[in-house]
Amino acid sequence: MAIPANLDKPEPRWQAILALIALGGIYTALPRELSVGPRWLLFAIVMTLLVPTVVAHRTGRHSLNHLLGLINNSVITVALVGSVALLVAGLPSHKEAPQPLLLSAASLWLTNVLTFALWYWRLDGGGPFARHRRGLYGSRAFLFPQTQLEPSERTALGVENWSPGFVEYLFIAFNTSTAFSPTDTPVLERLGQALEYCAESNLPDDCCCVSVPSRWCALTADPHAIG
Repeated sequence: MAIPANLDKPEPRWQAILALIALGGIYTALPRELSVGPRWLLFAIVMTLLVPTVVAHRTGRHSLNHLLGLINNSVITVALVGSVALLVAGLPSHKEAPQPLLLSAASLWLTNVLTFALWYWRLDGGGPFARHRRGLYGSRAFLFPQTQLEPSERTALGVENWSPGFVEYLFIAFNTSTAFSPTDTPVLERLGQALEYCAESNLPDDCCCVSVPSRWCALTADPHAIG
């Protein structure tokens, strides 16, 4: 199947690029105690890898583009896991006030959502370029509602050539992080199941929804209860 000259037309890349930049910015804003290394380091690595990733895409070096994308995602994931570990380890010491701790946990939760959205987008069906090259309807790893429509309904709704983009994977990551389940999009492939498991096992949202509010309530009830 011939590939259109404008590769961004079937599946925009700018959404994933914005997510990467946002991840670097969010990590830079974290407290120093929750940062793995200097706070600017992750943003610098992401931007350094992002430039050759975009160049590789524009010049048709799709294998290199895919590899650089995987490396970028892996670096972000390592930083996320390290920061979550530091957050959990610091909870018993009560060194950070409840409000900054709540903001940090919420930032890590948002980082978790964006990170796994990038993983889903990068790995489903071999990545965005592989999905476009095959020209298949729907997704290999996830059973989106659009794929359950009858052919006549697809035509009526204008989704006869539909395939998921970054926004759809972001929606899955958000649902997984808030509901601890794939909600309306079941997982089909083992790779997708493994990513869902990792997303649900990474628990900045637990810290945000359970531990931090409990400390906030304790401090509100008794300002001297928490040192």
